[in-house]
Amino acid sequence: MSNIHHILKKHWGHSSFRPLQEDIIRAVLDGKDVLALLPTGGGKSVCFQVPALAMEGICLVVSPLIALMKDQVAQLKSKGISAAAIYSGMHAQEIDVLLDNCAYGDIQFLYVSPERLGTDLFKERVKKMKVCLLAIDEAHCISQWGHEFRPSYLDIKEVKAFTGDVPTIALTASANLKVREDIIAQLGLQEVSTFVKSFARANLSYSCFLEENKEARLLSVLKNVKGSGIVYVNTRNKTVEIAKLLRRNGVSVDFYHGGLSNEERNTKQEKWIAGKIRVIVTTNAFGMGIDKPDVRSVVHWEPPFSLEAYYQEAGRAGRDEKKAYAVLLYNNEDLELVAKQVVEHYPDITFIKRVYQSLANYYKMAIGGSKMISYDFELNDFASTFNLNKRETYHALKRLESEGYIVLTDSFHEPSRLRFNVSSQDLYKIQVAKPPYDYMIKGILRIYGGEVLSQFVKFSEKELLKYLRDETSTELTKKLTYLHKTGVASYYPQKTKPQITFLLGRVDANELLLDRKRWDQLKETESTKMKEMINYIKSERCRSLTIQYYFDEKSERSCGVCDRCLAQKKLKVSEEQEIAWKQKIWNTLNHHQKVSLEELIAIFPTQQRKHGVYMIQQLLDQKIIAYDEHKNIQLVRL
Repeated sequence: MSNIHHILKKHWGHSSFRPLQEDIIRAVLDGKDVLALLPTGGGKSVCFQVPALAMEGICLVVSPLIALMKDQVAQLKSKGISAAAIYSGMHAQEIDVLLDNCAYGDIQFLYVSPERLGTDLFKERVKKMKVCLLAIDEAHCISQWGHEFRPSYLDIKEVKAFTGDVPTIALTASANLKVREDIIAQLGLQEVSTFVKSFARANLSYSCFLEENKEARLLSVLKNVKGSGIVYVNTRNKTVEIAKLLRRNGVSVDFYHGGLSNEERNTKQEKWIAGKIRVIVTTNAFGMGIDKPDVRSVVHWEPPFSLEAYYQEAGRAGRDEKKAYAVLLYNNEDLELVAKQVVEHYPDITFIKRVYQSLANYYKMAIGGSKMISYDFELNDFASTFNLNKRETYHALKRLESEGYIVLTDSFHEPSRLRFNVSSQDLYKIQVAKPPYDYMIKGILRIYGGEVLSQFVKFSEKELLKYLRDETSTELTKKLTYLHKTGVASYYPQKTKPQITFLLGRVDANELLLDRKRWDQLKETESTKMKEMINYIKSERCRSLTIQYYFDEKSERSCGVCDRCLAQKKLKVSEEQEIAWKQKIWNTLNHHQKVSLEELIAIFPTQQRKHGVYMIQQLLDQKIIAYDEHKNIQLVRL
């Protein structure tokens, strides 16, 4: 077993771990199952990558985010660590070769999207791998009570049966107690060690502003808070609209959303990270895996659908531990719209069946066909072809995804891949027999070496054309296609469009097994989360404490820097009034023993409630009163 500090220094260049990281790593190395909650930017990946490197064998990493998987694989490879990923859109032969390399080669990390876990091919091959650790990223996706539930995560328990007695580490940035308990149950974690980093961010000031003129407030925030910023909006059209507004007012800005090509997204993202663009206006498609520590402001143009989402997105500000600001703008219309959109997320079952049948017609799928097959997918074209409402269609597709029928991904760049399927001797015979192909094959071998004879390589037609010089792009594609058709090589051209993958063979639309009861449960959960988000916005309490309270973290110390704390500091209260209010709170708690926060605030007249909240917070900070395990307030001491 290698020294973990040596591994950290060698591959990451750090001399010490961040808080909790070493404790988590040592628990994994002791063979324990671990549940780790670390905030966005808290270094979750190191918690499984370092112990895996200290053990012999391969680490299986389950992650739902293709872009994040590809990013982490690239980062590991840049550190000289062998890593690979299997995700939607890959061809069966590619997966077959890669799984062989994992079983018999020296790959140290295999990232797998959850929908691949249930395939017979994966389950058979994982039996042949020497798995040392199973890591579950975005672990809240396994819980029906968590946001972004993915049914494919439920296959992890079956995969665990094939990996032997190896530790499992589940990681997430946001999960309350109910979700944590569900993660442990669904994964079958045994004698689990749970690590939760405080949800408090001392350097981050939270504010919510009720604004009719949000444009003016946004400009004011960006004027007063210098440095890099993110503005989150809920729709793609709004990214363009707000970016135009900011540009007209002299702000260095660009927009970003999942509908852009991979090349456009990469260019915009790299310019923002490098500081060539000050502000990026984006949907929630932006931020995962992006390591930019000096973001000074994150502004939400409208409320997200849950406190989990808000906490993660706001938490992208101030990762360098310096002062930063998370600002949420809203008006009453926004709150009504958020509530309405939750209902839109669950379209009528008849409409969902219609969308599924349209997909079958769109791709000319036979009954029982297309299992684990991926297709290019453009929502606009699909919806217009079958005269479907685009927004309703999108939500119908997300429901089909939640039921495990499909996986829908935003556009991502998948380079061309190439592999020779014959031996070097047979390849030489082809070169002799077909002189027009000789120089091309020599060029491929010169650029990619013997690796292309044993596994798929990321292949660049442009690079090969530079070598060939006189060959045109059309001629090259024709030759590569011929080698593919004859079985000499496997050649898969690059992909840049969104992908839709059919996890099950096509069924008759009328026979879709759609769990209405579970949908009602999910809808109720989502509605509850939305209400909690609105409660956070309207709460008179310290923002940081409200977040901690939501995630079941016990704390009475207010942050002192959010809009609520700053407003309370401005309240001028006489000593006599303070004594009277404290007596009123004491009498209430002495009489009722325990009351909720809302009930305690209600003892004050409407015009005095801000003062009442301020006094309650003071008493909590002084530990004169405290929350019990049921989140009721009780007396502790006089």
